[in-house]
Amino acid sequence: MKIGIFDSGIGGVTVLHQALKQLPNEDYIYYADTQNVPYGEKPKEEVKRYIFEAVDFIARQGVKAVVIACNTATSVAVEDLRAKYAFPVLGIEPAVKPAVQASEAMGKRVLVLATSLTLKEKKFHDLVDRIDSHAIVDKLPLPNLVQFAERYQFQEDDVIRYLEDQLTPFDLKQYGTVVLGCTHFPFFKAAIRKLFPDDVVLMDGSVGTVKHLKRVLEASGQTGDGTGQVTFYTSGVKVEDGVLLSQYHRLLEML
Repeated sequence: MKIGIFDSGIGGVTVLHQALKQLPNEDYIYYADTQNVPYGEKPKEEVKRYIFEAVDFIARQGVKAVVIACNTATSVAVEDLRAKYAFPVLGIEPAVKPAVQASEAMGKRVLVLATSLTLKEKKFHDLVDRIDSHAIVDKLPLPNLVQFAERYQFQEDDVIRYLEDQLTPFDLKQYGTVVLGCTHFPFFKAAIRKLFPDDVVLMDGSVGTVKHLKRVLEASGQTGDGTGQVTFYTSGVKVEDGVLLSQYHRLLEML
Protein backbone atom coordinates (compact mmCIF):
# COMPACT_ATOMS: atom_id res chain seq x y z
CA MET A 1 0.00 0.00 0.00
CA LYS A 2 1.07 3.57 -0.64
CA ILE A 3 1.76 6.55 1.59
CA GLY A 4 -0.32 9.64 0.87
CA ILE A 5 1.28 13.08 1.05
CA PHE A 6 -1.09 16.02 0.85
CA ASP A 7 -0.55 19.75 0.44
CA SER A 8 -2.49 22.72 -0.88
CA GLY A 9 0.06 22.99 -3.69
CA ILE A 10 3.71 22.23 -4.41
CA GLY A 11 4.97 22.93 -0.88
CA GLY A 12 4.59 19.34 0.28
CA VAL A 13 7.19 18.32 -2.29
CA THR A 14 9.69 19.38 0.40
CA VAL A 15 8.24 16.64 2.65
CA LEU A 16 8.07 14.15 -0.23
CA HIS A 17 11.76 14.80 -0.83
CA GLN A 18 12.57 13.85 2.77
CA ALA A 19 10.32 10.79 2.55
CA LEU A 20 12.11 9.54 -0.56
CA LYS A 21 15.44 9.98 1.27
CA GLN A 22 14.45 8.31 4.52
CA LEU A 23 11.95 5.76 3.17
CA PRO A 24 13.10 4.93 -0.37
CA ASN A 25 11.40 1.54 -0.43
CA GLU A 26 7.87 2.93 -0.29
CA ASP A 27 5.43 4.06 -2.96
CA TYR A 28 3.73 7.44 -2.67
CA ILE A 29 0.68 9.40 -3.72
CA TYR A 30 1.34 13.13 -3.83
CA TYR A 31 -1.85 15.21 -3.88
CA ALA A 32 -1.65 18.95 -4.56
CA ASP A 33 -4.91 20.86 -4.25
CA THR A 34 -3.84 23.36 -6.89
CA GLN A 35 -7.44 24.27 -7.70
CA ASN A 36 -7.83 25.84 -4.25
CA VAL A 37 -4.32 27.00 -3.34
CA PRO A 38 -3.46 29.10 -1.34
CA TYR A 39 -5.11 27.99 1.90
CA GLY A 40 -3.38 30.39 4.27
CA GLU A 41 -5.60 33.42 3.72
CA LYS A 42 -8.97 31.62 3.32
CA PRO A 43 -11.67 31.10 6.01
CA LYS A 44 -11.00 28.13 8.27
CA GLU A 45 -14.18 26.18 7.47
CA GLU A 46 -13.64 26.56 3.73
CA VAL A 47 -10.10 25.23 4.07
CA LYS A 48 -11.29 22.33 6.20
CA ARG A 49 -13.78 21.34 3.50
CA TYR A 50 -11.03 21.28 0.86
CA ILE A 51 -8.83 19.16 3.12
CA PHE A 52 -11.48 16.53 3.77
CA GLU A 53 -12.33 16.29 0.07
CA ALA A 54 -8.66 15.70 -0.69
CA VAL A 55 -8.02 13.14 2.04
CA ASP A 56 -11.25 11.28 1.15
CA PHE A 57 -9.88 10.95 -2.38
CA ILE A 58 -6.46 9.79 -1.15
CA ALA A 59 -8.09 7.22 1.17
CA ARG A 60 -9.96 5.70 -1.77
CA GLN A 61 -6.64 4.97 -3.50
CA GLY A 62 -5.66 2.57 -0.71
CA VAL A 63 -3.05 4.02 1.66
CA LYS A 64 -1.43 2.87 4.88
CA ALA A 65 -0.76 6.40 6.16
CA VAL A 66 -1.31 10.02 5.14
CA VAL A 67 1.02 12.91 5.85
CA ILE A 68 -0.60 16.34 5.93
CA ALA A 69 2.41 18.14 4.46
CA CYS A 70 0.89 21.57 4.96
CA ASN A 71 1.24 23.58 8.16
CA THR A 72 -2.06 25.38 7.60
CA ALA A 73 -3.98 22.15 6.95
CA THR A 74 -2.40 20.53 10.00
CA SER A 75 -3.41 23.49 12.15
CA VAL A 76 -7.05 23.48 11.15
CA ALA A 77 -7.89 19.82 10.53
CA VAL A 78 -5.42 17.16 11.71
CA GLU A 79 -7.32 16.18 14.87
CA ASP A 80 -10.61 15.85 12.96
CA LEU A 81 -8.88 13.77 10.27
CA ARG A 82 -7.45 11.43 12.89
CA ALA A 83 -10.93 10.95 14.34
CA LYS A 84 -12.32 9.94 10.95
CA TYR A 85 -9.74 7.60 9.43
CA ALA A 86 -8.41 4.26 10.67
CA PHE A 87 -4.97 4.71 9.11
CA PRO A 88 -2.37 7.00 10.74
CA VAL A 89 -2.69 10.70 9.85
CA LEU A 90 0.48 12.66 10.54
CA GLY A 91 0.73 16.42 10.51
CA ILE A 92 3.55 18.88 10.22
CA GLU A 93 4.11 21.80 12.53
CA PRO A 94 6.63 24.65 12.63
CA ALA A 95 9.98 23.55 14.11
CA VAL A 96 9.60 25.90 17.07
CA LYS A 97 10.97 23.56 19.74
CA PRO A 98 14.42 22.95 18.21
CA ALA A 99 14.57 26.61 17.15
CA VAL A 100 13.93 27.82 20.70
CA GLN A 101 16.50 25.42 22.11
CA ALA A 102 19.14 26.57 19.60
CA SER A 103 18.41 30.28 19.99
CA GLU A 104 18.41 30.12 23.78
CA ALA A 105 21.87 28.55 23.63
CA MET A 106 23.00 31.46 21.46
CA GLY A 107 21.28 34.12 23.55
CA LYS A 108 19.17 35.16 20.58
CA ARG A 109 15.56 35.20 19.38
CA VAL A 110 13.44 33.03 17.05
CA LEU A 111 11.50 34.30 14.03
CA VAL A 112 8.69 32.08 12.72
CA LEU A 113 7.66 32.65 9.10
CA ALA A 114 4.33 31.08 8.11
CA THR A 115 0.90 31.77 6.64
CA SER A 116 -1.58 34.00 8.44
CA LEU A 117 -3.95 31.13 9.23
CA THR A 118 -1.19 28.96 10.73
CA LEU A 119 -0.05 31.82 12.97
CA LYS A 120 -3.61 32.59 14.11
CA GLU A 121 -4.57 29.03 14.98
CA LYS A 122 -4.80 27.81 18.58
CA LYS A 123 -2.52 24.87 17.71
CA PHE A 124 0.36 27.24 16.97
CA HIS A 125 -0.26 29.41 20.04
CA ASP A 126 -0.42 26.34 22.29
CA LEU A 127 2.89 25.14 20.84
CA VAL A 128 4.59 28.46 21.52
CA ASP A 129 3.08 28.76 25.00
CA ARG A 130 4.38 25.30 25.85
CA ILE A 131 7.94 25.89 24.64
CA ASP A 132 8.70 29.62 24.71
CA SER A 133 9.18 30.18 28.43
CA HIS A 134 11.47 33.19 27.88
CA ALA A 135 9.25 34.92 25.27
CA ILE A 136 11.86 34.88 22.48
CA VAL A 137 9.56 33.83 19.61
CA ASP A 138 8.42 36.42 17.08
CA LYS A 139 6.24 35.66 14.08
CA LEU A 140 5.69 37.04 10.60
CA PRO A 141 3.08 35.97 8.02
CA LEU A 142 4.42 35.79 4.47
CA PRO A 143 1.40 34.79 2.36
CA ASN A 144 2.85 35.98 -0.93
CA LEU A 145 5.65 33.42 -0.77
CA VAL A 146 3.08 30.68 -1.37
CA GLN A 147 1.89 32.44 -4.51
CA PHE A 148 5.48 33.00 -5.70
CA ALA A 149 6.13 29.27 -5.23
CA GLU A 150 3.02 28.24 -7.12
CA ARG A 151 4.24 30.41 -10.01
CA TYR A 152 7.70 28.81 -9.76
CA GLN A 153 9.29 32.19 -8.90
CA PHE A 154 12.04 31.28 -6.47
CA GLN A 155 15.02 33.55 -7.16
CA GLU A 156 13.52 36.58 -8.83
CA ASP A 157 13.92 40.22 -7.76
CA ASP A 158 10.24 40.43 -6.81
CA VAL A 159 10.79 37.77 -4.14
CA ILE A 160 13.73 39.64 -2.61
CA ARG A 161 11.85 42.95 -2.65
CA TYR A 162 8.84 41.34 -0.96
CA LEU A 163 11.01 39.75 1.74
CA GLU A 164 12.94 42.99 2.33
CA ASP A 165 9.69 44.93 2.68
CA GLN A 166 8.12 42.45 5.12
CA LEU A 167 11.29 42.16 7.21
CA THR A 168 11.82 45.93 7.53
CA PRO A 169 10.35 46.19 11.08
CA PHE A 170 12.70 43.49 12.41
CA ASP A 171 16.29 43.75 13.63
CA LEU A 172 17.63 40.68 11.84
CA LYS A 173 20.84 40.59 13.90
CA GLN A 174 18.90 39.58 17.03
CA TYR A 175 17.81 36.21 15.59
CA GLY A 176 19.62 32.93 15.98
CA THR A 177 17.07 30.80 14.15
CA VAL A 178 14.39 31.34 11.53
CA VAL A 179 11.59 28.76 11.31
CA LEU A 180 10.20 28.09 7.85
CA GLY A 181 6.68 27.37 9.06
CA CYS A 182 5.12 26.64 5.67
CA THR A 183 6.20 23.76 3.46
CA HIS A 184 6.43 26.14 0.49
CA PHE A 185 9.10 28.22 2.23
CA PRO A 186 12.13 25.89 1.97
CA PHE A 187 12.14 26.63 -1.76
CA PHE A 188 13.16 30.17 -0.78
CA LYS A 189 16.05 29.26 1.51
CA ALA A 190 18.60 30.94 -0.76
CA ALA A 191 16.61 34.18 -0.93
CA ILE A 192 15.92 34.23 2.83
CA ARG A 193 19.53 33.45 3.67
CA LYS A 194 20.70 36.48 1.64
CA LEU A 195 18.86 38.81 4.01
CA PHE A 196 19.93 37.36 7.38
CA PRO A 197 23.37 37.25 9.00
CA ASP A 198 25.46 34.22 8.03
CA ASP A 199 25.18 32.56 11.45
CA VAL A 200 21.36 32.41 11.42
CA VAL A 201 20.06 28.82 11.19
CA LEU A 202 17.02 28.08 8.99
CA MET A 203 14.78 25.26 10.25
CA ASP A 204 11.71 23.46 8.91
CA GLY A 205 9.63 20.54 10.14
CA SER A 206 9.93 18.12 7.21
CA VAL A 207 12.81 16.02 8.56
CA GLY A 208 11.14 15.46 11.93
CA THR A 209 7.79 14.67 10.33
CA VAL A 210 9.26 11.94 8.13
CA LYS A 211 11.23 10.49 11.06
CA HIS A 212 7.91 10.23 12.90
CA LEU A 213 6.30 8.58 9.85
CA LYS A 214 9.13 6.04 9.74
CA ARG A 215 8.66 5.19 13.43
CA VAL A 216 4.89 4.76 12.98
CA LEU A 217 5.29 2.43 10.00
CA GLU A 218 8.03 0.39 11.68
CA ALA A 219 5.90 -0.02 14.80
CA SER A 220 3.08 -1.52 12.72
CA GLY A 221 5.38 -3.63 10.52
CA GLN A 222 4.36 -1.80 7.35
CA THR A 223 7.66 -0.69 5.87
CA GLY A 224 9.54 -1.51 2.70
CA ASP A 225 6.87 -2.79 0.31
CA GLY A 226 7.49 -0.31 -2.53
CA THR A 227 10.08 0.95 -4.98
CA GLY A 228 10.00 4.74 -4.54
CA GLN A 229 7.34 5.29 -7.19
CA VAL A 230 5.36 8.54 -6.90
CA THR A 231 1.93 9.09 -8.45
CA PHE A 232 0.99 12.78 -8.61
CA TYR A 233 -2.55 14.16 -8.43
CA THR A 234 -3.77 17.75 -8.70
CA SER A 235 -7.17 18.33 -7.08
CA GLY A 236 -8.30 14.77 -7.76
CA VAL A 237 -6.92 14.44 -11.29
CA LYS A 238 -3.96 12.16 -11.99
CA VAL A 239 -1.03 14.05 -13.45
CA GLU A 240 -0.12 12.48 -16.78
CA ASP A 241 1.06 15.57 -18.61
CA GLY A 242 4.78 15.22 -19.23
CA VAL A 243 5.53 18.91 -18.72
CA LEU A 244 3.87 19.04 -15.30
CA LEU A 245 5.50 15.78 -14.22
CA SER A 246 8.90 17.14 -15.20
CA GLN A 247 8.18 20.28 -13.14
CA TYR A 248 7.52 18.15 -10.06
CA HIS A 249 10.74 16.24 -10.60
CA ARG A 250 12.68 19.48 -11.02
CA LEU A 251 11.28 20.67 -7.70
CA LEU A 252 12.60 17.51 -6.04
CA GLU A 253 16.01 18.13 -7.58
CA MET A 254 16.06 21.70 -6.17
CA LEU A 255 16.00 20.46 -2.57
